[in-house]
Amino acid sequence: MFLEYIGYFLISIIGLILIVKVFSWPLKMLIKLIINGVMGAVLLLLINTVGSLFNFSIGINAVTAIIAGFFGVPGVIFLILFKTIM
Repeated sequence: MFLEYIGYFLISIIGLILIVKVFSWPLKMLIKLIINGVMGAVLLLLINTVGSLFNFSIGINAVTAIIAGFFGVPGVIFLILFKTIM
């Protein structure tokens, strides 16, 4: 009787580990996307604040927010380069 409970316990622990492994990957991606979004928004605000001294600004709209949020720092660098070239 006692060995059955140990078996059930081990099976439930293995099942729990598998469930956590399956759901942890999308959670990691979501956290990374949130961090990129926050860093992109802060960089856009910082660039607009400092850029106002040099008569440079990047409009914050849906497209620039998506680019900065999805790509983070490289997205903001792209927006700066795109603004200076165009």
